[in-house]
Formats: sequence, structure tokens, C-alpha cells
Amino acid sequence: MRTSQPPASDQPAAPATDAGTATRPTAAAPTVAAAAPARAARPARAATTAAPAAPAKTAPTHLATPPGRDVVAPTSAAAVPAKGKPAKDRFDDLKGSVHEELLVQLGPKLYDANLTAAELEAMVRQALADVMAASDRPLTANDRQRITQEIADDILGYGPLEPYLRDESVAEVMVNGPFDIWLERNGKLVRVDGTFNDEAHLRRTIDKIVSRIGRRIDEASPMVDARLPDGSRVNAVVPPLAIDGSSLTIRKFATDPLTVQNLIDFGSMSRKTADFLEACVKGRLNVIVSGGTGAGKTTTLNVLSSFIPSDERIVTIEDAAELQLKQDHVVRLESRPSNIEGKGEVSIRDLVRNSLRMRPDRIVVGEVRDASALDMLQAMNTGHDGSICTVHSNGPRDTLARLETLVLMAGMDLPMRAIREQVASAVDLIVHQARLKDGSRRITHVTEVERMEGDVITLQDIFLFDNNAGFDADGRSLGTLKATGLRPSFLEKMAHSNVTIDPRTFVPESL
Repeated sequence: MRTSQPPASDQPAAPATDAGTATRPTAAAPTVAAAAPARAARPARAATTAAPAAPAKTAPTHLATPPGRDVVAPTSAAAVPAKGKPAKDRFDDLKGSVHEELLVQLGPKLYDANLTAAELEAMVRQALADVMAASDRPLTANDRQRITQEIADDILGYGPLEPYLRDESVAEVMVNGPFDIWLERNGKLVRVDGTFNDEAHLRRTIDKIVSRIGRRIDEASPMVDARLPDGSRVNAVVPPLAIDGSSLTIRKFATDPLTVQNLIDFGSMSRKTADFLEACVKGRLNVIVSGGTGAGKTTTLNVLSSFIPSDERIVTIEDAAELQLKQDHVVRLESRPSNIEGKGEVSIRDLVRNSLRMRPDRIVVGEVRDASALDMLQAMNTGHDGSICTVHSNGPRDTLARLETLVLMAGMDLPMRAIREQVASAVDLIVHQARLKDGSRRITHVTEVERMEGDVITLQDIFLFDNNAGFDADGRSLGTLKATGLRPSFLEKMAHSNVTIDPRTFVPESL
């Protein structure tokens, strides 16, 4: 096999290929080398001579991906693909040096438990101003302010996510790897330009979030549910489970929780429905709020809980504490995962059973998703009327089917009819919520759970969402929640709690 000769001293060297990229000698290579003197002698024809030879050059491997063939992403955290990585900021080197100098100056003071958040922020910003003033790099006032804010956000907060967490119009922040951040605004997903520096920067931010509430995340435990100090819910998944870099999802909750009037203004429910639900809560009915992911169940649960009289003892049970009840007598419980040795887990079911010994007037469960459904039904059937919980489902009938499935997860081997009798006896009302195509969150069903007829639980819709109005020019739903004209059978039960409902509440709007 012939090997290519080294270039002569008076000829330009061939362009070097990427490291580790092997190129096969081709017939075109000598042609290009031999044509070099001709191009020097005849510059006018150089372009035409070189053009045909260009396709013969071997492209680097990172550019020569065959059409239709996917590039397999690496699975290790250290080898996260750089696809989509933005251009390097011209101030990255300055931010890095200022950040390092700041850490050298402050050192362990950043972790001093005796410092309040306000004192720590004042100390960091003062040190940051000193370091920036000592820098000899000329900066405009806007650039100086931006760099100062970004470094402060990284040390005091959650780095690139801070601007979005401060933005009240943002409902959810979704991070799909270090270079891909999405937001939910007005029920719609929007991609933004903010990015992390790399995978390590994103992992430091995730560690900062989970460590503050005593949780951990690593290869041994690559998934975690946590919360921010303001109650926002956090879910994180890291490699090797997350293929394209760590995934972080933050469901924001407003500092000032939404009220029933807010939901009426947003069109989530009507005034008549709100008055009816308030009477149901005060009348100590057992209520289940159902719906899909992101449908607004927790917000509705918060509003319903606000109707509970302030002279009652309320016990809330959640995976990650999110409810923001304003009553005076509230006991908040939160489940706990197992430690690194696989011990110490306290489940929702354990907390529900324990709450029965705490003399509760009401039990509010953030979400029933496992065998705790059996204990919740037993609590509703043993004198703890007025309890409220949420369940994931697609509709009122599906809610009952899902409750049956969750009860079976308890492993008690109960007959299906016994389970359905428990459900029919315990649950009085299902409030189903959905997120519509236009992004709005609406209550679509307010349904009474009546009784067993044969082997089937009968349901009766009291309020139903009417889609007949269609959509406006901007694609927003014009539908409303309307009374069906049916009167619920639990009005007598509510009367025992001295709660009555105006009969006109159930008159359909069309009459």
C-alpha cells in the first residue's frame, strides 16, 4: 500500500485533521498537492481549479453524521452532550475569577448558621462590590450590574433560575439538561435563553435545593422530591436515569395563595359553584379533588381548605409541604424517604394512621397515590367527616376506579364489593378539574357520590362544564360551569351541621 509523501519545503502543509480522526488516502490528495504550483502561477483560475477537489476532503467526525442517523448520547454525568450549548459569554472568565475571589474572601462565613438570610446577602453583596471595584477590566454600568446580579444569584440563590423564580407570571420552571430551560406562562410552554454553565453547575444547584431540607440526590438515589423555602415543589432526576443531563422541575406557588375570588375571576368556577362548595365544606362533607397533572388540584384544595372554620383542628399530610392554610389550629405533617441505608422511611400511610390519634377534626391529604387510600377511607368512615384529599384521574368515574385500585395496593385481599361500599359510604363529593387546550384550568365536574346500586356506585353531576360556546378568536374557551338542575341527596346531612343551601343554586341558567 502506498503512503502519502511528506510535503516539499516550498509547498504549504496539508490542513490537520481533528485529533483521533483517521483519514484514508484517496486519489484526490496527490491531485490537490500537484495543483498547488499551478494555482500560484495562475491566480485567476485558482478558484475554478480548486472547486472540484473540495468534496474529496474528509469531514471531521463531529460534522459528518450520515443523514437520518441519530447520534447516541452518552449516559454518564461527566459526558453530557454539548448539543445546544450557547456561545461563550465574553464575561465568563471575569465572572469565574470574581466568583473564586469572593469564595476566598468569605470562606466558611457562607455556611454560618448564626447569620440570617438578610445578613448573609448584605455581606455577599458588599464583598462582591469590593471585588468588582478592584477589577481593572473596563465595564459599563449595565454590564457591571448584570455580572454582580448573576454572581449573587449563584451564591445566594439558584443561579440562572433566580430571574424566573422571581417572575410572578411564571407558574413552572423546567430544566432539561444544563442548556435547555422552559417555562410555563399562562398555561403555555415557552423556551428561554437562560442556561447553566455546564452539568456540574446544574448539579450544584440541585444539591443546594435538596440539602436544605435534609434530602440527598446521587447515583444511589437519583430521584428526589423536595421543596423550596417558599413552598414551591421541586422534582429532580440526575444521570444515569436522566440521559441528556440532570432534569429539574419546579412548580411555583404564589407567596400570596389564590383565593376563591381569584378562581372566580379566572373563570375556574362560577360564583354559584363557589358558594355551593363553601357550604359543602362547612357542612362536613368528604370531598375528593381529582384531575390530571398540572390541572390545579392543589390550588383548589387550598381554596376548599380555607372554608374550614377556624375553631377546628386540622391535620395536613403531604409528600412535600405545599398547602398554605390560614387557620389558627393547623398541624402540618410531611412524609420522609428512607436514608442511605434504606431505613427511616415514613410514608403517607403511616402519617394518616398516626393522625387518627391526634384528635383531628379534619384530615387534609395533599395527594393519595398508594395504599394510604384505604386508611383515608377508614378515617372518613370513622367520624372524621369533612376530610379533603386529591387524586390523579381523568374524570369522576375514573376517580372511583382509581380509589379501588389504590385500596387493592394495601394487600388486604378485600372483595371488590366491600371496597366499593367503603368508597360509596365515605366519599360525598368529587370536584374534578382539568387543564383545557387554551392553557386555562377549569373545574369541569362537581359530582355527588350517591349509593350502591347492585355492584355499581351511582354518580350524579350537580355542576357540569358546558363546552357548547366554543372558542373565541384567540383560541380561549368560552365554556362555563353550569348547574344541571339536579339536587344532591346529601342536603339532609348538611342540615345536621346547620348548613343550608339556597334552592336557586341548582336552577339551570337557561331557565
